[in-house]
Amino acid sequence: MKNAYRIGEVATRTGCSPESIRHYEKLGLLPAPKRSEQGYRHYDQAALERIGFIRHGRSLGLDLHSIQELLALSDHPDTDCGAADDIATRHLQHLEARIAKLQALAAELRQVVQQCRGGKAADCQIIQTLYDHTHTCSERGCG
Repeated sequence: MKNAYRIGEVATRTGCSPESIRHYEKLGLLPAPKRSEQGYRHYDQAALERIGFIRHGRSLGLDLHSIQELLALSDHPDTDCGAADDIATRHLQHLEARIAKLQALAAELRQVVQQCRGGKAADCQIIQTLYDHTHTCSERGCG
């Protein structure tokens, strides 16, 4: 097979573990590769590019379901890309909400840290604040 790569070489070239590659196959993100007479998987260049697509999507924080939807659109290039825009917009809104929550957490922690600069653990504002979780439970929910 010309330009055929075994799973170890694909893992090295893409930075993706063999376990993840097999998992992507199982989920249908990657088509089943051709097999050698010995049963080894052999991937082509298109599979490497597809793994790169998946890894880039994951690095952007996309879940595997969204990546699967985007790959399906990619597999049908004449399809309207409105669905891709919807996926990206939904993900961006989710990220922005998470960022806002993280910024609120950082502000709260910053305030607590500024209140406690040494002394005995019995008087530590950080420890006391962590014991007083009723304020944060009502705002963000306990969990």
